[in-house]
Order: sequence, then C-alpha cells, then structure tokens
Amino acid sequence: MARSFTPTAYDDLDPDRRPSLAAALVPVLAVVAFLGIGSAVLGLDPHPPLLWSIAFVGAFGLWLGYDWDELFDGIANGLVMGLQALLIIFTIYGLIATWVSAGTIPGLMYYGLEILSPTTFLPAAAVVAAVVAFAIGSSWTTVGTLGVAFVGIGAGLGVPAPMTVGAVLSGAYAGDKQSPLSDTTNLAAGVANTDLYGHIRRMRTGTAIAFGLAVLGFTALGLRASGSIPAGRIAEIQGALGETYAITVVAFIPLVVTFGLALRGYAALPTLVAGVFAGALTTILVQGVGFVAAWETFMYGTAPESGSTLVNDLLATGGLTGSAWTITVVVAALALGGILERTGVLAVIAHAFTSAVRSPGALVAGTGVSAIVINALTAQQYMSIVLPSVTLRNTYDEFGLDTDQLSRAVEAAGTPTGALFPWHAGAVYMASVTGVPTLEYAPYYLFAFLSPLVLFAMAATGYTIDASPTPADAGGEASETAAATPGGDD
Repeated sequence: MARSFTPTAYDDLDPDRRPSLAAALVPVLAVVAFLGIGSAVLGLDPHPPLLWSIAFVGAFGLWLGYDWDELFDGIANGLVMGLQALLIIFTIYGLIATWVSAGTIPGLMYYGLEILSPTTFLPAAAVVAAVVAFAIGSSWTTVGTLGVAFVGIGAGLGVPAPMTVGAVLSGAYAGDKQSPLSDTTNLAAGVANTDLYGHIRRMRTGTAIAFGLAVLGFTALGLRASGSIPAGRIAEIQGALGETYAITVVAFIPLVVTFGLALRGYAALPTLVAGVFAGALTTILVQGVGFVAAWETFMYGTAPESGSTLVNDLLATGGLTGSAWTITVVVAALALGGILERTGVLAVIAHAFTSAVRSPGALVAGTGVSAIVINALTAQQYMSIVLPSVTLRNTYDEFGLDTDQLSRAVEAAGTPTGALFPWHAGAVYMASVTGVPTLEYAPYYLFAFLSPLVLFAMAATGYTIDASPTPADAGGEASETAAATPGGDD
C-alpha cells in the first residue's frame, strides 16, 4: 500500500489564498505548454520542461501568498505518495540485471520461441500477463519480469516491440485491477470507503469488456504478423542464448521465488528484493559467475557478448545505476504534482467540476475524466485515485450512488491511463524496462483506451449506474437526476 496523506479540500483552503478557477487554469496550461513544447518541438528529455513547470507553479504559489516552507511541504507530500514507486524502480532495475545474468530471462526467451508463433503471440502475451498480474497483484512486477522476456520472444518472432509492450501492458493492468493483492485496487476501495471485494465486483463487467475487446484487437494484429519470421532467426537466437547462458529449468528459481512470495501475499518491495537475492545466487550457482561479479552485475548491469547482435541488444541492462535517468524524471514529476496540490490548483478545478455535475451518469464519467487529468498533472497513479475520491465522496452520496461507483470510476480511468503520459512515473518505468518509448507503444496499449471508454459508455447509457433516491427525494417524487437502472451489480 502506498504511503499517503489527505489532500487539501476546497473548503479547507484559505479564502485569501484560494485561486479562482481562471487563475488555477494558468499553471495547468503552463505545464501542458512546457511539456508539449519541450518534447515535441525542442526534442528535450522531460527533465528541463518539468523543472520549468516546477519553477512556474512555485512562483504562482508565492504570488498566492504561500511561503517556501509550505511549498516544500507540498513537494514532500508528492514524494511520499510516490515513495513506493521510486523504491520499486530502484529494485527492479537490479532485479532485471540479475535475472538476465542468472539465465532466467534468456531461458524464458529460449523456450518461448519454441512454443509461440507470430499469430498467437500477442493475444497469448496479453492473457498470460493478465493471469500473472492477477495472481501477484502487481502490473509493474509483471512487466518488469515477464514483460522483458516477452519483448525478446516477440523480437525473435518478428513481432514489433511496441505491439508486444502494448499487449503486455494491457494484460498486466487488466489483471492488476481485478486482484485483491493490488495496491491500487486496495487504495481505491480504501479512500472511497467501500468494501474491497464489492469494489472488485463493481469493476468486473467493465474490465472484462475492455480486456476482451483488447484481446480481439491483438488477435487481429497477430494475424498481420503471421509469416513474418526471417528464415533462420529463431535458430540463430536460440543458438546465441545457448552458447552464452546455461539454459536449464533450474535458472527459473528466481521466478519461482518472486512469484511464490507474491502469491502468498507478501508486499511488492520485499518480494522483489528476494527476487534479487535469488537471481544473484542463481547467477553464482548455475552460470558459474563469482560472488563479486554477480553483485557487480546487480550494480552496473549486463553486456552479453553472444553471437547475435539482437540478443546482445535485448539483454543489455543498466543495473541499479541505470535507473538514474528514470528516477530523476519521476522525482521531478512527483514534486510538480505535490506543489500543484499544495497551492490548491487541483482542489479548485475539482470543485468547479462538482458544481457543474447534473446527473449520476455525468458524475461517474466526470470522475473518470478527472482521474485522467490528475494522472497527467501529478504524474503518479496514487494521486489520481486519492484526490478525486476524497473530493467527490460527498457528491456521490448526494446523488444516491454507492461508493463502489466512485472507486470503480477512479480505478477504471486512473490506474491504466498513467502509462500513456511520457512524464508519468508509470510510463517512464514501462518505457525504461522494456526499451520501448511511451509514444511508440501507446497506440498498441489498447486497454488504456478501452477501460475508460467502456466506463464512459456505461455512464452514458446508465448501465450499472444504479442510484438510490437522495434524502431530499425519499418521501416524494423521484429525483430527476438520480434515475435507477436495472442490473446494479457488475
């Protein structure tokens, strides 16, 4: 579970320092402009535009009357919300390096090339990722372990890497959303004050529809990839893997240890650390590498010298030190989100939204939109769940909607869409561990588009948006804006 704090509500803001809606939109538009111009026009990494944004929003906060200590508290709160993500990024960079050196990921690639075909690969990758993420409750762990291997298998089968990453992410996030072990699933239920399993049941229909459509899409993409394997490529890759690593089922010990602990309900971070130790030990015992060399691999990564350039490129890793670029982006993005929250910008925008809501369906759809917007502005999925939930809980009561409607809306739209924004912690992580830039895999990350779209379709039609009469209407005529629909539970 992520460490958290209670975001500042609109009514808690000092009226003398509370920005108007027009004023609150100024820093938001500035952030969008800085990030857009910095990446699309100037071709810069996200770091400079994020720094510009932090400086602008900080100056805006000073103009409102906040002092530096208050702004720093906001930055600190943003970092606290993302602390688990930062520690997981550190750990998983080292884990990937040890799993490569142990022969775990090379072994998965070797056997996967024997079993899968271009036609079946993409839907199979999505389904396997969904099953694993559901079982262990972590989309990030799924992508950082099996996802890395799937990229290698896909390359051997002639499947473009962006398609592979899109399929793996679709499955990983779909499975994560239905897992009672997932931190975001527990967080969404907790902050919305709803039962965990009631929350999961409420999400089930929408998740199944969105993921089913995604699998059909990957099946169609797989048919296009059929027959595209260059002659001799699979044999070449398997030969290079076999000459460089001891390919044996014993090399899968780190996989068994990591997923075994996850299945027993251990938290993600200690589970990944155990995977690192298992990887280093397997490197020593199975691959015959010395103790010091195994831990140097953890620190500095791998640079295999096989007979295949493709294998060398796929299995080159940066280790713990290779996480620096990713960590610095995430830290800057979390700081920006924290200062936007502290200055009241997000609370003012959320308040304006709630004032404009006129029906239960509009409330659910608007909640989804707000989760996506907050994802983009704060660069981490925890805030996209916490802030709308805390802000809108009372509004759901006013419209006679159960709290599982709120928890479903923030997770259906907030959790999967973060990986679409290049500066978002999730997107930076996914791009780094898979080696595929966000804007390249985004068009194939079908579930990120389908999950909120299905939510919006349900809100528009009233399907599963069941509202009870509000207290004001309980003794009289039915509310014009709270009409119930049949089939309440997902």
